[in-house]
Amino acid sequence: MTLKFTKYHGLGNDFILIDNLASSEPLISPDEAVKLCDRHFGIGADGVIFVLRTKNSTDYSMRIFNSDGSEPEMCGNGIRCFAQFITELEGIERIGKTYKIDTLAGLISPTIMGNGQIKVDMGEPQLLAQNIPTTLMKKDEKVVNELLVIDDQDYFVTCVSMGNPHCLVFVDDIDSVDLIKVGPLFEKNNYFPQKTNTEFIEVISSNYLKMKVWERGAGITLACGTGACATVVAGVLNNKCDRSTTVELPGGCLEIEWSEKDNHVYMTGPATKVFSGEVV
Repeated sequence: MTLKFTKYHGLGNDFILIDNLASSEPLISPDEAVKLCDRHFGIGADGVIFVLRTKNSTDYSMRIFNSDGSEPEMCGNGIRCFAQFITELEGIERIGKTYKIDTLAGLISPTIMGNGQIKVDMGEPQLLAQNIPTTLMKKDEKVVNELLVIDDQDYFVTCVSMGNPHCLVFVDDIDSVDLIKVGPLFEKNNYFPQKTNTEFIEVISSNYLKMKVWERGAGITLACGTGACATVVAGVLNNKCDRSTTVELPGGCLEIEWSEKDNHVYMTGPATKVFSGEVV
């Protein structure tokens, strides 16, 4: 089978986009996705994203396989790439158009802003332990600045779900964090029954944060959209940042707002086409 694809990235968080509209199920298996994501023997990516027919009253349906073959609920950088890829499939960039996308995390609504910029209504953050999920606190309690011991070291963590789980740690010096060492220890910790994404955050000012991420199923990536959203939520909960804040990731910056009006988190950032091709 010849598989056509287009590669996009959102601040260096890169994805293989596949037109899957002829079917309501992904055209390739998780194992095949792992091979495509291999940076030496495949195309190279953090994940494979499928544009599928929707089964609901939405415009499209989105599925993702991570580079390790696991399937996350959603991806913030991925949804921006997804939206930009839709305009390519439709043959027109609909400035101001808001799409309704069905994901495993629920309805997500990206808006085409032009010049490769996408603004995404990421919905309401989930703060109760049972909704993240984590067993760090009782089911109906929030996890804000709570002690978590990892490899005999104390970390004070805040947990947020943006449709997928995030464990956030504020640090004085982000460059001192050994992500390769501690990232997997957080991801697979028993307090997180569905594993977790982990963000380390340095506060530069009340409206500027620096963040590095270990993504569940992908490891170190250059950017994480849901992680940037969770970062601002955690920053507000810990009185460390404003509700509208720039989040600097290794691949670039995202503008994040946690709105007081509707409690939704809004993310604005780029989605860039890299190239198109075919795999035989």
